[in-house]
Amino acid sequence: MTTVSGTSRIIFLDLMRAIAVLMMVQGHTVHTFLDGDLRTTESLFYTVWHTLRGFTAPIFMFTAGVVFTYLLFYKSKTHNKERVIKGLKRFLLLVFLGYMLRYPTYTIFNFSNVSENQWRIFFAVDALHLIGFGLLFIIILSLIAEKIKISPYWALSLGALLFVFLYPFTASVEWNEILPAPIAAYMYNKTGSLFPLFPWAGYVLGGSILGVFLAHKNNIFKKKRFGSLLIIIGLSLMFVHFASSEINYRVLGENLSITYGVSVFFLRIGFVLALNGAIALLVIKIEDIPQIIKIIGRHTLLIYVVHLVILYGSAWVPGLYKSYGQSFGITYTLLSVLLMYLLMGGMVFALEKIKKYRKDNFAT
Repeated sequence: MTTVSGTSRIIFLDLMRAIAVLMMVQGHTVHTFLDGDLRTTESLFYTVWHTLRGFTAPIFMFTAGVVFTYLLFYKSKTHNKERVIKGLKRFLLLVFLGYMLRYPTYTIFNFSNVSENQWRIFFAVDALHLIGFGLLFIIILSLIAEKIKISPYWALSLGALLFVFLYPFTASVEWNEILPAPIAAYMYNKTGSLFPLFPWAGYVLGGSILGVFLAHKNNIFKKKRFGSLLIIIGLSLMFVHFASSEINYRVLGENLSITYGVSVFFLRIGFVLALNGAIALLVIKIEDIPQIIKIIGRHTLLIYVVHLVILYGSAWVPGLYKSYGQSFGITYTLLSVLLMYLLMGGMVFALEKIKKYRKDNFAT
């Protein structure tokens, strides 16, 4: 994700970025250590955690789309060309890191001992791939909107809706039989992908719509009606999910899938919008926040990559999951989350101190 240094600070976005990455860290940490016997709906702790975890990735992706698009259109009715170049570089970096985290062999160039399952894991699409391509789609749609002289709202909204409403079709096609494995992995989750483009890119593009709005409506986030409107829209989208679930149950006699479908997209993005609105209202009169929150938001990518390597390892580093996976009770699991927070916070704080020291002592 991208920083907002040098622009008018939007406090609620700083908080949302910090919330997003902290939720991601605790989700992965609990998933790594919590004993398998405790993963039951009879446990209140697990039920609450499992429910919240379903919203973690949407918050992370939506916030990435908001921040990137806000910077792309900041103080401009058209895209910022410098930001386009930075966005393309960020797209390449995110996709590269996504594949490196799943690299199948420590020998780098010798693939003779790589199994079919290892290749499947390597090609699987994860959050970094998805956000990277989400940023690329934002750039492409923004350029198209400028070229054909339509509002970026329309282009980005259409893009988001296409990724969402085409999901039932893409999920029913056996892409592995049509496309090469690396490309098929982006189309559906039967290849092992956690976040295929359909419908997950809809969250990044959904965030981009709010990003354009914030960039074009100067200081709108300081008005109560902004937060209230986000809450109303969010709750309305959540109502769409519950209403469609009820209709489906009464007509077909079964519940809608609670995993990915179109209806669940409305539930999740509705929750994300309502959360953004609530945070915006809570901080409406706050002019500044603790520096550590800004630092965490500034280094979300670093935190994301480092904590994954610590927990799950890589081709070159064994992770803690291999030795301690699903072996802790609730107390030790929570202590692990706290320790991971301290490690990640200490890492980015120390990095900022080093950067400041180098700037103060070696600036030319």
